[in-house]
Amino acid sequence: MKTSVGSLLLIVLSITSLHSQKISLLPGSYSAYLQLNETTQLPVHLSVEKKQKRLLLVVHNSEERIELTNGIRKGDTTILPFPSFDSELRFITDKKKEIRGFWFNYNKGANYKIPFFANFNQKPRKKEAPIGDLNGKWETHFSPETNDEENALGIITQNQNHLTGTFRTETGDYRFLEGTIEGSKFYLSAFDGSHAFLLNGTLKDHRVQGYFYSGKHYSTDFVATYNPDYELRDPDSITVLKKDNPSFSFNLKTVNGIDYSFPNQETRGKVVIIQIMGTWCPNCMDETNYYKELYDKYHSKGLEIISIGYETADSFEDQAKKILTLKQRKNLDFTFLVGGKASKGIASEQFKMLNEVISFPTSIYIGRDGQVKRIHTGFNGPGTGEVYTEYVNKTNALIESLLGITGSK
Repeated sequence: MKTSVGSLLLIVLSITSLHSQKISLLPGSYSAYLQLNETTQLPVHLSVEKKQKRLLLVVHNSEERIELTNGIRKGDTTILPFPSFDSELRFITDKKKEIRGFWFNYNKGANYKIPFFANFNQKPRKKEAPIGDLNGKWETHFSPETNDEENALGIITQNQNHLTGTFRTETGDYRFLEGTIEGSKFYLSAFDGSHAFLLNGTLKDHRVQGYFYSGKHYSTDFVATYNPDYELRDPDSITVLKKDNPSFSFNLKTVNGIDYSFPNQETRGKVVIIQIMGTWCPNCMDETNYYKELYDKYHSKGLEIISIGYETADSFEDQAKKILTLKQRKNLDFTFLVGGKASKGIASEQFKMLNEVISFPTSIYIGRDGQVKRIHTGFNGPGTGEVYTEYVNKTNALIESLLGITGSK
């Protein structure tokens, strides 16, 4: 799945509501973590701040900022839902400087939870000086020399002990990662409400060996070698139309259960983006944020966006509910359809004119003449820095060209 500025995942509750719930925390830095298993902790960079009559719990990843509001109280437990994903923090506080609870991720099941702890950190520990340099591009292989091997490109910035960056794959990026190197040992982690990523590694002679964790449900080893010339395949070349089936059409249902066929009268003569996505997918949410900007700017000039959600819920009604929640939360005016379960196999079966759907998201760009102009696999979001900026510039230029806009700045 996308920088040296500290990322902020912001959890907000009003001081008034916290006082009424008899919750009080000391402002400052906290040593926080998710307990993935008996021996592995995923560091969460947490601080507590008071600002403009609000108490802020701030998780530092990289430069992302997500606000969690609408906290509720049940007994001695505070519940904070994440705004973009079907997950929440549940915790209690103790002695004004301790937080104990769980992160629940309902996209992984009703009982998927990981213990979450935080303690007030009065005296930050002095860090051992790093041995070696992680700055630059790293040719990376997850699950190397297996049938599940996945190629990736690590992009890391090191400033003394502090690390930021991400790993790009051919289906998306690992979003905003942040961590520390001490001696030859390092970690990078991210916690965004959907994914909890941890990479532990050892650096020696421009080579890294390490282990990757995604929550408590998945882990694998990885290797990386410094390689400033390494590149992944062009994301515009991976998913293609089959030569014997060049037309693009489909039949699905809207979130209201109404049959929807493409192409149709409403989209004829317009530029259309078909987005294959899921509300549980952070890369998809990054792409959706960008598509909202595109839609707001170009819809009046003839751009339409059709977003098709593939969801973790089992029933059509629950799948539609998740998609509607996203639509309302982000104030999106796209056309939204229900694809079904979150399965690339199901998506591939529904879009048989494509060689294969290998990633959520996948986007198909269609011109006014009804012909496919580009198919983009995955999404490299803001966490990838210049890669994301170049993608935005390239895509804006494509949309303007398809719309027949000239002289735009």
